[in-house]
Amino acid sequence: MAEGREVQWVEVAEGQVGQRIDNFLRTRLKGAPKTLVYRIVRKGEVRVNKKRVKADYRLVLGDVVRIPPLRLAPEEAVREVSESLRNLLAGNVLLEGRDWLVINKPSGLAVHGGSGVKIGLIEALRQVREDLDFLELVHRLDRDTSGCLLLAKSRPALLSLNNALKQRQMDKQYLALVAGRWPARRDYVSARLDRYEAGNGERRVRVDPEGKVSRTRFAVREAFGGATLVEAEPVTGRTHQIRVHAAHAGHPLLGDDKYGSREGAVLARRLGLGRLFLHAAALTFPEPTSGRPVQIKAPLGEELETVLRRARTLS
Repeated sequence: MAEGREVQWVEVAEGQVGQRIDNFLRTRLKGAPKTLVYRIVRKGEVRVNKKRVKADYRLVLGDVVRIPPLRLAPEEAVREVSESLRNLLAGNVLLEGRDWLVINKPSGLAVHGGSGVKIGLIEALRQVREDLDFLELVHRLDRDTSGCLLLAKSRPALLSLNNALKQRQMDKQYLALVAGRWPARRDYVSARLDRYEAGNGERRVRVDPEGKVSRTRFAVREAFGGATLVEAEPVTGRTHQIRVHAAHAGHPLLGDDKYGSREGAVLARRLGLGRLFLHAAALTFPEPTSGRPVQIKAPLGEELETVLRRARTLS
């Protein structure tokens, strides 16, 4: 937990240079929510070289950061990692390099806290990996999506990997089970996407001629009686892109409570599917230091494998 009884004075090391002070504090204060971090910075309780700074201040080598003692109210505190989640995350690291790691994210776990989510994967992993002074998400996965998730263990690695993402030097391959028979010759779905707020404040995405250019490559992996296992590779990286593009093509993902169809929901129940069938199966990225390609695969979980076995018996 992030509570402390005494003022801490922390000197900025090489691996923290260029990091924003708010992100630095969230890494150091592993139980503190974002709202509390911003509040202590805004009120001047956090100082850098004895001076006030703003939340977007970027650290310089040798900076001395004053971190005040914290008293967290129970409703403010980020939840402590349960022993079961701690063991799950520790056992789900697929591969780790000097300044990055890839974890097989469980379905149902948000990548970060907020909006009623007391603890996300990044907050939990910071508690689990107390040996790391820096840990940040390189990209994100939907809460209900499982599979390869890349994190950086240093700011230079984060910048390098973010640049690779922007330059489309990072390949992501997903496995999805969609309703109906996906046409074997339909390789790509191109449809502009626009984000909007649903009536309950929920974030949604829709096809809109005024939206952002979006393109996904699809390939059939296995066909069943009423469903198709497809490989999906997003060429662009929009929110909910695979899910919306599949639904737009007339083949929504099974288990999708946002963009799915009534027929798909019936089939999902028949197959015993209790989650979104979308899995980040493979990830390829340039290693930050050497530039050599790193390829990592995440096997399907037993629940999804069981669903595929049932789909074969229904074919």
